[in-house]
Amino acid sequence: MNAEPVEMNGACHCGTVRLRVSLTDGLRSARRCDCSYCRMRGAVAVSAPLDDLEVTAGADALTTYQFNTMTAKHHFCSKCGIYTHHQRRSDPREYGVNAAILEGVSPFDFRELAVTNGINHPSDGAGGPAIVGTLRFIPTEE
Repeated sequence: MNAEPVEMNGACHCGTVRLRVSLTDGLRSARRCDCSYCRMRGAVAVSAPLDDLEVTAGADALTTYQFNTMTAKHHFCSKCGIYTHHQRRSDPREYGVNAAILEGVSPFDFRELAVTNGINHPSDGAGGPAIVGTLRFIPTEE
């Protein structure tokens, strides 16, 4: 996985929402979360500072979902339903970007992913480890 800063383009499934993002840590920041929403969504997210993401098309088609503390803002295309990015609760100065919308990236490119503790969220003062496990993709041999 790329660990160098990289600029990438991304788009939802139907192509209505398009964005450009600069990933300071490249794809090295990829992870999953075990909170109730992320468990159901199942996306791999990579991190970018708020100023390093620009919606280049389809901003009017983005819909936002918030729950619980209403801190995180999860954005998705209102036409095809694909999650594109979210403003993080753990660090509101940062976006989590759906790696699967980025050109040339598949969630199956990540053989191992850290799983962060969203059930006992750090912002709740619940304690516990920041990383609660590792998700692995083991392709079958051809």
